Amino acid sequence: MEATKDIQQLKSRLKDLADRSYRQNLYTFSGFLSLGEQEQFWAMDRELHYCGSCLWGGYEQAERKVARFGSVEELGYEEEYPIVCIHITPLQAKFADALSHRDFLGALMNLGIDRSTLGDIRVGEKEAYLYCLSGMAEYVCEHLDKVRHTSVKCVPVEECADLPQEEPRELVVQLPSLRIDACLSKVYNRSRGEILEAFQSGKVYVDGRLCENNSRQLKGGETVNLRGLGKFIFTGEQRETRKGKLSVKVLLYP
Repeated sequence: MEATKDIQQLKSRLKDLADRSYRQNLYTFSGFLSLGEQEQFWAMDRELHYCGSCLWGGYEQAERKVARFGSVEELGYEEEYPIVCIHITPLQAKFADALSHRDFLGALMNLGIDRSTLGDIRVGEKEAYLYCLSGMAEYVCEHLDKVRHTSVKCVPVEECADLPQEEPRELVVQLPSLRIDACLSKVYNRSRGEILEAFQSGKVYVDGRLCENNSRQLKGGETVNLRGLGKFIFTGEQRETRKGKLSVKVLLYP
């Protein structure tokens, strides 16, 4: 019941943003949307067709994204997304803890920050890059001074060329077919029953869109996200083994 209420509130909020953009001829922006919230955005595509809209998270392959309502064609000008990238580094690197995504997110949540103002956190070695709404950037820089036991400093950055790159691991698996459930089962070493449950629980996404069809055929270049376990890119490279199975390659991210 609570989930239904949250969905209705989200839809109402997105509709209000679209209406305001259309009436006032200006761009409007949501907070950062999770994958599940983005699916609600896409489900409203026909309802919001009168107002141009798109999603962006600050960089390619971002998971959490902001919805922007309005378009250059309609408004005659371009407006950037209100997203700032903040570089978080230890004050003394040699004494810094090995920090995880959970450590950085926990420290931010302890500041009482609304999750919708925060986008992805990309973690490197003893550092992280945080994407957040521009209105929250100053607060984060002023108040985030410690992650676990490590004292840190926060600096907004203009160029994100030095972002830590997630290095995928090449994995070759043998499948009876290109069904997405078969691939997920092999990649994450889970039973078909567990994978079916993941589909029924709304945990599987393809290219950022909820996938409810467990027999869907994978296509080259698609990104598959299984919430709680990770994501991979299906390269499309395949060959048939002597036993008639398909040997396929995926790029597996942690």
